[in-house]
Amino acid sequence: MDKELLVYIDGDFVEKSKAVVSVFDHGLLYGDGVFEGIRVYGGSVFRLVEHIERLYDSAKSIHLKVPLTKHEMSEAVLETLRKNHLKDAYVRLVVSRGPGDLGVDPALCKDPTIFIIAEPMTTVLGPREPRVVKVILASTRRDPVDAASHEIKSLNYLNSILAKIEANNAGVDDAILLDHRGFVSEATVSNIFIVKETKIATPSSSAGILHGITRGRIIRLCSDLGMDVDQRDVTPFELVTADEVFLVGTKSEILSVGTVAGTKIGNGGVGPLTKRLYQEFSKVVQRPEEGTSVYEAESVSV
Repeated sequence: MDKELLVYIDGDFVEKSKAVVSVFDHGLLYGDGVFEGIRVYGGSVFRLVEHIERLYDSAKSIHLKVPLTKHEMSEAVLETLRKNHLKDAYVRLVVSRGPGDLGVDPALCKDPTIFIIAEPMTTVLGPREPRVVKVILASTRRDPVDAASHEIKSLNYLNSILAKIEANNAGVDDAILLDHRGFVSEATVSNIFIVKETKIATPSSSAGILHGITRGRIIRLCSDLGMDVDQRDVTPFELVTADEVFLVGTKSEILSVGTVAGTKIGNGGVGPLTKRLYQEFSKVVQRPEEGTSVYEAESVSV
């Protein structure tokens, strides 16, 4: 029988089947907390420093004091991977407000809850080409940027969940959410890029996007390859008439969009620019300087 994975909870490691949090935790009751999803490639945690920085920025934005330093949090992530002997994995790092009462007052939550889950996950990146997916345009909208900061990676993903339900009901892989103005925002858990006549564009902050770490690295990769990315408002018309559309995210990596709301994008397969970026990004994630080693004695500077 395989050994059960261990989960980090508030400084302790417990078996997955015994990993529990309080039913009074405001992360459960109200989605009051922040999180990060992180990839590990060949024993190296991809962009760990950026993930930790974003976690603490998100926590600061909701007035949540994290009881660990950034260095301690990074070490907790690495130790969770070591305890489970993982080299290729997906890590979910969560900081919730912690247990309180049945009201919404965060002042009554004395101790935040921290838990880290690491599970095996092999990459699909490689020399070939990405998976092709079908998407719809969801009726569910992203919240306006003046309602709540879209740059906070919070535990509340209700908009994305409702959009994913729409995708499931339509029998497709994912859904694209528009903002309150009708411009393209993002997919349920991925950022989106379009290509038209070799010109690349991606929705900007005004569309209420989360500034994904993979998105940022893809933009820099494009620059390294001599290609500019226009960060601007993108219309649904531009989306369905694009030559190529692709999604990027920590867990999904890079996905090619074959159809949007039943409309074929390009030839319905993988476009040349998407394929090139997929192959180049496959090399990026393997570079030692892109990550933090799990098993070598290194200092994590954050």
